[in-house]
Amino acid sequence: MQNWQERISLNPEIRFGKPCITGTRITVWDILGWLASDMSYDEILEDFPELSRADILAALAFAANREENTKILITAV
Repeated sequence: MQNWQERISLNPEIRFGKPCITGTRITVWDILGWLASDMSYDEILEDFPELSRADILAALAFAANREENTKILITAV
């Protein structure tokens, strides 16, 4: 998903400004945590009917983009 920006929003008054699915209080971190705990897309969508498959993909795309743009500094010890 290229246009995660359409589905992810940041608002300092919602969940302390963490990236959320627009129109919800569900964070990208929430979705990543559910997926990491082996919940399937269908299980997530059943438990959170306000979400769509596109929202889950947007959370993954956001995380991938953030990881791609993270710079790691390695210093000599």
